[in-house]
Amino acid sequence: MKLSQNKANVNHKNSQRPADVPDPEVALQAKRRQFSAKYKLQILQEVEQCDQPGQIGALLRREGLYSSHLTNWRRQRAAGQLSGLGPSKRGRKPEPQAAELARLRRENEQLKGRLQQAETIIEVQKKLSGLLGLGPAETDESE
Repeated sequence: MKLSQNKANVNHKNSQRPADVPDPEVALQAKRRQFSAKYKLQILQEVEQCDQPGQIGALLRREGLYSSHLTNWRRQRAAGQLSGLGPSKRGRKPEPQAAELARLRRENEQLKGRLQQAETIIEVQKKLSGLLGLGPAETDESE
C-alpha cells in the first residue's frame, strides 16, 4: 500500500517531486560562527566550575563547541588579549611599508596633476602674450 501511495505522489509525465518534498540537491551555505568576548569568558568560567568527570564534555556538547575552542580562548585570556577574544580579521596583515608606499603614490599623483595644471597655465600665458604682441623683453620691462 505504501508503494502505491509513493507512486501516486510522483508525477510520471514530468518526473518531478511533489511540492511538499524539499529538493535534496540544494546545498546550504555554511556560515562561520563568531563568539563574543562575553560569551567566551562565560564559557571559560563554567568550565572552571566543572568538578565532576564528564561535565566539561556535556557542556561542550550542549553549547556545540570543541575542546580546541577552550584551548584557544584560554590562551587568549592568559595573554591578556581581551580584544583578541572578539572576532578578528582573517588573512594577511598589511605591511607598514605598503601604507607608506600608497601614501607616496597618492601624493605623487596629486603633484603630477598640479604640474600638468601649471604647465597648461604657462602655455596659455605664452599664447596670450604672443597674441598681444608682448615679447619676453617687454614683459621684463613692465615689471
